[in-house]
Amino acid sequence: MSSANARVDDAPNPIDPSLAEQPGESTVAGFQVLVHQTGRYAIWPGGLIAPTGWRVALSRRGREECLAFVREHWSTTRAPATKAEIGFALMFFGGGEDHSAIRKYELIVRSARLADARGFQAVWLPERHFNPFGCLYPNPVVLHAALARETKHIRLRAGSVVLPLHQALRVAEDWAIVDNLSRGRVEISFAPGWSPDDFALFPERYHRRYDELYEGLNVVRRLWRGETVRGTNGLGEPIELRTYPRPIQRELPVWITAAQSDESFRRAGAVGANLLTHLFDQDVDVLADKIGQFRQARRDHGHDPHGARVAVALHTFVAASDSEVQAVALPAYARYLKANLNMLKSLAVSRGRQLDLSGLTGRELDEAIQYLVEKFLADRSLLGTVDSCDALVRRLAQVGVSEVACLVDFGPDPEAIESALENLCRLKERFSRASSDRREEEG
Repeated sequence: MSSANARVDDAPNPIDPSLAEQPGESTVAGFQVLVHQTGRYAIWPGGLIAPTGWRVALSRRGREECLAFVREHWSTTRAPATKAEIGFALMFFGGGEDHSAIRKYELIVRSARLADARGFQAVWLPERHFNPFGCLYPNPVVLHAALARETKHIRLRAGSVVLPLHQALRVAEDWAIVDNLSRGRVEISFAPGWSPDDFALFPERYHRRYDELYEGLNVVRRLWRGETVRGTNGLGEPIELRTYPRPIQRELPVWITAAQSDESFRRAGAVGANLLTHLFDQDVDVLADKIGQFRQARRDHGHDPHGARVAVALHTFVAASDSEVQAVALPAYARYLKANLNMLKSLAVSRGRQLDLSGLTGRELDEAIQYLVEKFLADRSLLGTVDSCDALVRRLAQVGVSEVACLVDFGPDPEAIESALENLCRLKERFSRASSDRREEEG
């Protein structure tokens, strides 16, 4: 293969000695080592551009040096082959005030019961403040305390706890209660936060929110294990503090929420966490590269590179037909985007960008929203039927995603959401069968 535009499927096998005799190869260019987004390694002629889906791990070296590099890294980083094995979870994040809070909370409880009975892996609940968008979720620990008594098996995950907005001591205390109520089903994804208005709770922490996140994470982990941390009492005296009640799980399952920054993915890997991310403003190929960086960072810091889970949030409405998608899901998603323009602006500011929508006419804004809807529908959402959503789930499994976190409350009526959950269960069961088939083959 000599074309720079070659497909991934045409790329060489790992440690392929036949590359040494490729006709026309320049001995000056030598070889390079490529790593695929799934973790697979290959040797490649040094003068050729890496194919799509591959990145350069070692450039312009001799053949033997490249072989040694692959042998060292391939044996410790390659993932086992998989048959599109991927889990499903429910995620709630929308929750505006277009319907009564009572109806919304009832939807969450009923959906959690269904997910618990039908083999979903988790329910994710967010943390949101001072904004109609996500207004039902100021603190996920409160709502998960209720779900702990409504479910028996499903994992109860925060997606996310914005740690710079809390005292680590209180996080350890509060979530230990839920861990007891649920008999050890708590998991927490920690985030630095992004909306400046949220930091009205702790204004001084906004500009160092990433450092606050990882400093606080270390404290929460220590307290969860039963260790003490140093504090100061009301008399100004230093004291050693241990939190109670003691949780059921000896080690807290930790996730890090990473949005777009490569550094966020690498830091998540460095601390040995699992990864919660999304496709809202990046495509699968970009995400695949970041997952590769995450796993490499785990390896570099002494963690099993494939011992972590990766969950990807996707707006989800799995309908019975294309006409139902057009009639229910797409208008709801368009309203959802249009109603949350201020959130999109705050998100852009948190990433050092400016987003000015004030100059758009009503028609221009509608056209911009329609463009976003179509973009998400094509390859960044599960807004579709069981058959049309299948390809994206399989693609995510191929690039190392462990779980799809299905964000369902982005605007459809609660009754429509609950009706669509049955179709989501059918989609999930396709991949549950794939997992079952693989276990039977290995057995």
